[in-house]
Amino acid sequence: MSGLLWGMLFGLLAGTAIALAALFGVWWERKVAGRIQMRFGPQEAGPAGLLQTLADTIKLVLKEDITPRLADKRLFRVAPLVVFTPVAMSLAVIPFAKGWAPLDTSVGVLFFLAVPSISVLGILLGGWASGNSYATLGGMRGAAQMVSYEVPRTLAVLSVVVLAGTLRPTLLLGRFQWWWLIATFAGFVVYLISSIAEMNRGPFDLAEAESELVAGYFADYSGIRWAVFMMTEYGSVLAASLFGAATFLGGGWPFGGLLGVVALLVKAVLITTLIIWVKWTLPRMRADQLMRLCWTVLTPIALVQLLIVGAVVPWL
Repeated sequence: MSGLLWGMLFGLLAGTAIALAALFGVWWERKVAGRIQMRFGPQEAGPAGLLQTLADTIKLVLKEDITPRLADKRLFRVAPLVVFTPVAMSLAVIPFAKGWAPLDTSVGVLFFLAVPSISVLGILLGGWASGNSYATLGGMRGAAQMVSYEVPRTLAVLSVVVLAGTLRPTLLLGRFQWWWLIATFAGFVVYLISSIAEMNRGPFDLAEAESELVAGYFADYSGIRWAVFMMTEYGSVLAASLFGAATFLGGGWPFGGLLGVVALLVKAVLITTLIIWVKWTLPRMRADQLMRLCWTVLTPIALVQLLIVGAVVPWL
């Protein structure tokens, strides 16, 4: 199969996976949030409300796609795709089993950390192209937040790379040892917090704070384009959860084969649930608190974690 056909096939599969992740993720988040708030969540559409998200999706697709009169129409329409595409691409390097990933490259870890960062351009474009002060401010907030939290996130993952001695995710997964769970626990916590901040989810959702910015950088989006932004958020949760489970938690360890893939998915769902729990439990941070946490707490912890791992490696 040629590279072009393979790319088209993977793009279709990645888009489908993200769409399914969004359908399940929205339903699961509503259920988890409902339990936290002593409610039941969706109940009416389908068994246990499983079809509620599907009904909402149909409603969004059928809604009118409105472009503001004063917006830069071309940039406004392309921004959701610029945000979505890098997230879909990041799924290509995730090792779903020992020795196998859709794209098995020697710089896969770097690919995963670098490519989704391109989404920041879409956020800036979407906010600025709207011709809306609230949206523009939300885009600037989102860009500053995402660029800042890439530093501790990368340093946290680097500790696992040093232990494995490779940037190839499949080799990293194959070389995993149980004691890495203890040695890189602080790095996993930093990775998880930084990932939540990069996804602009609560308590780090300053870029789309409804009480301040009226939904932020996608305030003027409607219908299917608004749905693409939402799909991107849940696609980011899917990618971050799968990658975190594969690198810090050993993927399918201690199982192998198909059972190992199931174990990887279970770990990813647990990480996703933790991300949801954090959003619906902790209050939103102020902008100064957000940056202080990044540069004075998470980055030093990640550096200390890296120092500890670097001291351990020569003795292995």
